[in-house]
Parts: sequence; C-alpha cells; structure tokens
Amino acid sequence: MRHRAASFITVSLVIGSVSPGADPTLPPGVAVEEQPRDPKAAKVVLVAGSNYYKPGEHEYVAGCAVLAELLRQTPGVAPVLALDWPTKPETFAGARAVVFFLDGGDRHPFLKADRLAQVQKLTDTGAGVVLLHQGIDVPKDLGDRLRSLTGAAWEKGPGARAHWVAEFRSFPDHPVFRGVTPFKIDDGWLYQLRFAPGMKGVTPLLRTAPPKSPPGKEASDSAIVAWAYERPADVGKPGRAFVFTGGHLHASFAEEGYRRFLVNGILWSAGVEVPASGAPVALNPAELGKYLAKPPEKK
Repeated sequence: MRHRAASFITVSLVIGSVSPGADPTLPPGVAVEEQPRDPKAAKVVLVAGSNYYKPGEHEYVAGCAVLAELLRQTPGVAPVLALDWPTKPETFAGARAVVFFLDGGDRHPFLKADRLAQVQKLTDTGAGVVLLHQGIDVPKDLGDRLRSLTGAAWEKGPGARAHWVAEFRSFPDHPVFRGVTPFKIDDGWLYQLRFAPGMKGVTPLLRTAPPKSPPGKEASDSAIVAWAYERPADVGKPGRAFVFTGGHLHASFAEEGYRRFLVNGILWSAGVEVPASGAPVALNPAELGKYLAKPPEKK
C-alpha cells in the first residue's frame, strides 16, 4: 500500500475571453487576474510561472488553466489566474487558497521583494497554500520558513530528484482521496525532503521511490512525494497546505485519478467540503493540447 499525505492550500484562478492585446503566449481563452463576480464564492488563486521549458513539460500556465477549468466544476468555487505573481492588490485579497505551480530554487518567486511576507500574511488569515512540482524547492536559508508554512522543503544536499513511472493503486481514508481511482504517471519527482521536526502536522499521502531502490525504500519517509499539512498552534495561526512534488508532464492530466487527487487537495486546502464521490473533473484527454500556448519564437 502506498501512503498518502494531505495538505491544505489557498488557490485562485480565472479563465475568460482573451482581451485585445492579450499575450499571444497564453492558451486561447485564458485571461489573467479576473476577479470573481460572486463575492461569496470560494476564491482560489493559481499562480503560474510564465517561462517556457519544453513542449509538454513544466507547462505551468497550461496546467493552471486545466486546474481552473476543473475547479469551476465545483459549485461556489471561483479560480483566478496570475502569471508569475499578481500585479493587482485585489487578486490575493480574500483568497481561500493559493496554488503555486512554477520554478523553484534560485528562480523561486518567494525570493523576490516581500513576496514571502505576502504569503505569510495570507496564511495568517487562514488561507491554504498549495505547492506543485518545483514550488517546494527553495534555497536552504528559506527552508525553515517554508517548513512552517507547508510542513517540508526540498533543499540541495539531502534532496534528490529523478524521473520514473509510478503507479498509485490504494489510498488511505482521507477527503483528498474521495473518488480517486488508481493512476499511473511518468513524472519528475522531488523526494528526500526535510520535514517539520517530528513530522508534526504532516500527513503523508503518496510515496514512491526510484525503480532500483533497495528494499523498503518506498515505505520510508524519504519516499514521500505528496502530503497534507495542518499547521500546529505553536508554529502559527491554524491553516492547511497540500503539496505534490510531481506535475512535470502536462499529459498526466489525462489520468482521471490524477486530476481528482489534485483538485480534491486544492478544495480541501481552501476549506471547501470535498464531495463524497470526489470533485467533478470532467475533461476530454484528446483536448489537452488546446491549453498549450504557442512556444516563443527563437531569436
């Protein structure tokens, strides 16, 4: 049995029609920082890195566009998309959860200006934090701050990363796994993370290890690649976080279990009740390509 950990986070993303002069690198029909029309809606802000890597890989904007479409299928949830970082002060205001899908390490947006302080301010209001893929990778001097917000951090030295195919077939009884069916994905995993002391507040959700690992490796805490975090009272104000270190390939959204796992985790982080049968995540895998923006022209 593979263990899974739940996390809590606040997310906001809005998809709309493209306005005149819209960025041609955005997927068709995607608009940024359009605020919810219903003030009572659970606002989820999706912060997507806008840099280009390879076709189908690290497709942060396309991935957030998919997640926004899926989140909208749950009544009362209003996703809002921001590129790299919100430019409007109202974008973060009132967010129930914020999802970060972007580059980490020395490129992490938390390193710029007062951005980490902005995230801290959000979590102090009870907002959830969701980190996908490289968002958990921070320079060592920020490790403790990220652990206090999300329960763990990936750091150079103890941390490891590699690609392999993982299959997840059984899940614990947790709201994040409601309606989640087995799924198999080829991903770029970040593992061997440094967790909060004593794993306090951390609930492991998914574990996987490289194919040639020694016996027992997959059951160890070093193999945790997804978890839920409930911030202990001695760390700060109550709050939730949901973290998944996969997310490398856009094609993984074709897996229904994968989609529902991510959407359930975001809803849970935002304090939205996850339906008994799981969040609705209708999507035609054949249409995944429509979310991909045109690659930038080579200079």
